Amino acid sequence: MRVGLDQAGVGSVVAMGNTTETPEWGTARSPGISYQELLDTDTHTVPDVLRLESPYYEGSADFGKERYTTREYHEAEKRDLWAKVWQYACRVDEIPEPGDYYLYEIAGASFIVIRATDGGIRAYPNACLHRGRQLKDYDGHCSEIRCPFHGYAWTVDGDLQDIPAKWDFPHVEAENFKLPQAKTGVWAGFVFINPDENAEPLEDFIGELDDHFKVWNLERRFKQAHVAKVIQANWKIAQEAFSEAYHVNATHPQIMPYLGDTNSQVDVWDNFSRVITPGGTPSPHLGDQPSQDAMMRAMMDVRHDQDSPVTVSEEQSMRAMGAAGSRERWREMAGDMVDDMSDAEMMDSLDYTLFPNFHPWGAFNRIVYRFRPNGDDHRSCIMECIFLAPYGPDEERPPPCDIHWLEEHETFTDATELGMLGKVFNQDLFNMSKVQKGLEQTWKPGVTLSLYQEAKVRWLHDKLGEWVDG
Repeated sequence: MRVGLDQAGVGSVVAMGNTTETPEWGTARSPGISYQELLDTDTHTVPDVLRLESPYYEGSADFGKERYTTREYHEAEKRDLWAKVWQYACRVDEIPEPGDYYLYEIAGASFIVIRATDGGIRAYPNACLHRGRQLKDYDGHCSEIRCPFHGYAWTVDGDLQDIPAKWDFPHVEAENFKLPQAKTGVWAGFVFINPDENAEPLEDFIGELDDHFKVWNLERRFKQAHVAKVIQANWKIAQEAFSEAYHVNATHPQIMPYLGDTNSQVDVWDNFSRVITPGGTPSPHLGDQPSQDAMMRAMMDVRHDQDSPVTVSEEQSMRAMGAAGSRERWREMAGDMVDDMSDAEMMDSLDYTLFPNFHPWGAFNRIVYRFRPNGDDHRSCIMECIFLAPYGPDEERPPPCDIHWLEEHETFTDATELGMLGKVFNQDLFNMSKVQKGLEQTWKPGVTLSLYQEAKVRWLHDKLGEWVDG
């Protein structure tokens, strides 16, 4: 069942099928100002996409902890999810020329994502058809795909090119020895692959998400930063830490003066969802509301014994001033288009998720997250944070950066390119392995979620239930 909201913010039932049950949440999502009410105070025109509302209610039942803890569920994900779903592999500009290739690995599988001679993009399983040796060990460029073991070779288009001692293989026919291909597609400069030959087209899978991002044009961006780290927790544990703002009061208390955590708006469509968390407005958890100047100091991470570079009076709006400052910071890279962007686009966290694990953010937040299993280990994962930055209207696209892999002993603050975000990530990192350990030890068979704030987490598990026969 989906629940609509009337203009007063009161839940009203929208029947789905034969269901007419009223959701259990009350007449308000939180005691704070609603996100739509906050948009009414914007100094600029708010894009229509931020006025959309699509709440999600699919019950309140727990779901089983085995989704995080058991090898059996991991194997089911490998079979029913990663072998069948569209998934982000790389950016188009990471393989710009024929022969450029990028290795994409997921749950023990490996694919060579390569630019073909006709300019198209192909994805080959990373295994020689002779004896199975991995064909490529790292990203790069090649004029052919030659196996290092015995020298079998294919063209970049996947056609068999060479068999050493060919006279000894009369039974190998070139037409039947082409490299197999996964399906590929491109959206907003992102390259996707799908190992399932019967998969629906990428455009159909993405659906209305394309309409949401037309106003922000992620294609005209460049990869400014890319930080990756192995996390000692299941990939869903890491992803869920970035799927709700409910944890802010306990995990990130320093940002509560300027972040409306439980004022977040949660929206769910079919294959994608979003959480919009407003900036420049305090958390409803705070008993005493901070002054406008205290909100600015907190956002700028100014110590109590330091003078703030920006002072805000009580007659001024910290949210509007912060947005104005953000416009000026982005003006050099994005040009005068910033003048048409709302305070919300400058200040708010617009965190979208395309099922199952791809997180592009809206506006100029730059952030893209990806969470995936670490090899074939269901108790660890790879967390990646990518910055996609705009560039000047008269500039050529800057080259994409390399991945900065953090070592086991390093934390996100060692990735200085993340700026203040590194400290926030470390607070999240503090929880993740302990959630994994707790779920391994708890006597409680399931995980309990709130009805609204954690609806995006429930949506993820409801979608997993549709895909994974576990």
